[in-house]
Amino acid sequence: MGESEVVSSSLAPEIAVRLKRDAHGLICAVVQSHETKEVLMVGWMDDEALHRTLTTGRATYWSRSRQELWRKGDTSGHVQHVRSVAIDCDGDALLVEVDQVGPACHTGTSTCFEAGGQLQVTSAPEEQA
Repeated sequence: MGESEVVSSSLAPEIAVRLKRDAHGLICAVVQSHETKEVLMVGWMDDEALHRTLTTGRATYWSRSRQELWRKGDTSGHVQHVRSVAIDCDGDALLVEVDQVGPACHTGTSTCFEAGGQLQVTSAPEEQA
């Protein structure tokens, strides 16, 4: 599938045409806490997942491993109630602000960036004059 090819779905055409999808028809969704602004996780959405997210108020993603749609919290109870969705300037990423119920990560941590740990940055930031 081409980068800007629109997939047939229920997603409004005026939204679909603005998205730049990857080769699998997916767009990256950065998920942020509405309350704290902390990044909770990164997921992937196809047009149908985005349509369901926008029309139900519940975050829905495309599972790349299972090759199916999944609504966050249906199994775990850790629901994401969507407050807003924004498209970035290039149209290749979404920012999804949510009210998170329970931990966001399947490991039980509040974010998916806790278990992986910090990577060491070996150079200091450039000083500004």
